[in-house]
Amino acid sequence: MTLLTTSAQAAPPPPRPRSRFRLRKEAWVGWGFAGPFVAVFGLVFLAPIGYALYLSLFRDRLIGGTSFVGLDNYADALTDPRFWDGLVRVGLFLLVQVPVMLGIALLVALAIDSGRLYGASFFRVAVFLPYAVPAVVASLIWGFMYGTQFGLVGNINDAFGVTLPDPLSPSLVLASLGNIVTWEFVGYNMLIFYSALKVVPRSLYEAAAIDGAGEWRVVRSVKLPAIRGALVIATIFSIIGSFQLFNEPSILQKLAPNAITSDFTPNLYTYSLSFAGQQHNYAATVAIVMGVITAIIAYTVQLRGMRKG
Repeated sequence: MTLLTTSAQAAPPPPRPRSRFRLRKEAWVGWGFAGPFVAVFGLVFLAPIGYALYLSLFRDRLIGGTSFVGLDNYADALTDPRFWDGLVRVGLFLLVQVPVMLGIALLVALAIDSGRLYGASFFRVAVFLPYAVPAVVASLIWGFMYGTQFGLVGNINDAFGVTLPDPLSPSLVLASLGNIVTWEFVGYNMLIFYSALKVVPRSLYEAAAIDGAGEWRVVRSVKLPAIRGALVIATIFSIIGSFQLFNEPSILQKLAPNAITSDFTPNLYTYSLSFAGQQHNYAATVAIVMGVITAIIAYTVQLRGMRKG
């Protein structure tokens, strides 16, 4: 009885509620940490979007200057055949190039992670190295090799007396662009997959081996489900990058003007409207429409990819 009384008397008093001044001070401390990011985010992300929305509601006229037109620019963009042709072209590029690129990147990551690849460290760096090459430089390099008059294709034709198909012809230029983008970003996606594989517990592999699973069974039933999140992220990044296709066709346009027109991709069309046609308002409208379409498709892929745990 005495021990119970002593314990009750020795118990610490309940904590007092924090004062309103202390809560306000803690809130200001939190804003001190988040404030720089919020300021930069608003300046470089929200402000340009807001300004583009503002521009899209106006139109420059020959008589009367700039006037408010509401949603007329959006109606024109949604019925613009040049915009839709570029969007369909980019969609076809996405459907072919993204699976090929991610498939190669996944195979390379699995090969390096298997531990059976000789010189894995050198191979990993060699595959990743093209990502360090700027897109403009990569486009110039491949554009030179694609040349039938002065480049690698032309040299092969002269050396062997053959006539290889022109990679910059209208029928092959999209595949040639896909080859450049794949060469650039296989290493980047490989690094995403390889990093995800490195954090998978090795005990899962050991348990699968005890159960008699072979290498391909481990890949299919253990490794791929374990890196599902990385696969979804890489797919979303690749989709966004495909819809933003600009540098490569812009550089190769000078080498293949008949194959790559000013509306070859939506981004190239927007650039041409703004800087060549001086149609800043309509260019802002096309950019916003394209951004909304990209966001919807990327979000749909994310929902479907993460539907199962």
